[in-house]
Amino acid sequence: MIVAGFGYRAQARVADLRAALGADRPDALASITAKATGPLAHLARDLGLPLIALDPGALHGVETPTTSARMVATFGTGSLAEAAALVAVGPGARLIAPRRVGPGGLATVAFAEGTRK
Repeated sequence: MIVAGFGYRAQARVADLRAALGADRPDALASITAKATGPLAHLARDLGLPLIALDPGALHGVETPTTSARMVATFGTGSLAEAAALVAVGPGARLIAPRRVGPGGLATVAFAEGTRK
């Protein structure tokens, strides 16, 4: 299973998330519960994909290749997108690549793969 983990700013729209996702088509989308509404929920519905809403505490301490001081202070992990993808896939998950930032810098996405239990 491949999961796309998302982080995005409050002003992001569905188009910003779609641009960050690009042509990739994961099996599911994921983010923290507070972001699993609005544009991310609309994107999941538009793509016909499940949306995995994660408790923010589940991301605390997840090691990521990208480190943002703001994300460490807020969520206890270096990248919301990377950590969400990893946690959503579950034990044994691995990132396919570090997060990428969409045009305009309003959304980030990272892809993790593994066998979700």
